[in-house]
Amino acid sequence: MYDYLKSLHLIFVITWFAGLFYIVRLFVYQIEANEKPSPEKEILQKQYKIMTYRLWYIIAWPSAILATIFALSLLHLNPGLLEMSWMQVKLVFVVLLFIYHLKCHQIFKDLQNDEVKYSPNFMRLWNEGATLILFAVVFLVILKNAVNWIYGVIGIALFSILIMLGFKFYKRIREKNKS
Repeated sequence: MYDYLKSLHLIFVITWFAGLFYIVRLFVYQIEANEKPSPEKEILQKQYKIMTYRLWYIIAWPSAILATIFALSLLHLNPGLLEMSWMQVKLVFVVLLFIYHLKCHQIFKDLQNDEVKYSPNFMRLWNEGATLILFAVVFLVILKNAVNWIYGVIGIALFSILIMLGFKFYKRIREKNKS
């Protein structure tokens, strides 16, 4: 029974992260569509609202809830996990993931009401938040060490910085070629 619950937990964690990664990408597109001329703007906005609504309420929220239910079931069956330092650190990241999810929900609601509060570039950076949490949790679960996860997170953070620098460099080249 335990392994079935663990499998279901992992499946819904994966679908939850997929929803979080894709919703922020859709936020980028929705914000960029807001800058288009009419009627393109209205057509794209309508389509992105439908897409984000379906993704958020059919995939992201149910996945978050089911992943949590299965996680709590696992902890109920094996309460000794709560005494392990790596699990305690993992639970801190789970709390951060829920905070991230709730912030995405706020952004989702704003965009559904045509309130654009962030730039596309901010959303691209925001998308890295879920990635950092994912890396930290995977390293914690696999290594079962409350300290070694830091190396994985540092590695992905450095990789993210390199990608952002590359993005800025490419943007400058593109702008220079336009002139």
